[in-house]
Amino acid sequence: MRFDLASGSPKCISEDIKTNSMTVGKYKIINPDDGTPLPDSHKLTVRVTSPYGNNYHYGAHVESGNFAFTAAEAGDYTACFWGAERKPPITLTVDFEWKTGVAAKDWSNVAKKGQVETMLLELKKLYDTVTSIHEEMFYLREREEEMQQLNRSTNSRMVMLGFFSLIVCLSVAGLQLWHLKAFFERKKLL
Repeated sequence: MRFDLASGSPKCISEDIKTNSMTVGKYKIINPDDGTPLPDSHKLTVRVTSPYGNNYHYGAHVESGNFAFTAAEAGDYTACFWGAERKPPITLTVDFEWKTGVAAKDWSNVAKKGQVETMLLELKKLYDTVTSIHEEMFYLREREEEMQQLNRSTNSRMVMLGFFSLIVCLSVAGLQLWHLKAFFERKKLL
């Protein structure tokens, strides 16, 4: 958003932000004469406050800046801009971008290097954990296949042993009948 700011008069913008929402803001004075440096008179003061008056950002006599914070309380957060009073009065054109919640995810420009390195380390740890779990799942699948194959081969062997035992029992019963029949025929009982 772009707005004009008269020197000596403040301009405030509010944004309703929920608790624990990430908030990112950038502001910059637009140079009225392209190609030349910004005049020293083109400076502003910025203050971002919470609904209860807590300061989250303060920049005095700056040309540009940015801020980022996580909202500790829900409500209307206010960003106020004002330029020093000048004679003759001047008008500053300010380019202001304020993102909250999901839109504020791209905060790489305002994140501190230590925070990024810490997050990178945590991501590497999480990646190693996920890789370990993935490999463990493949190992367990291989073990399951081995166990299923062992179970199938054991079942087929038991079926073969059962048939073999049945054949042996029937053969022994047949031999007993044949032997008893031959015995009783020799004794002339049959």
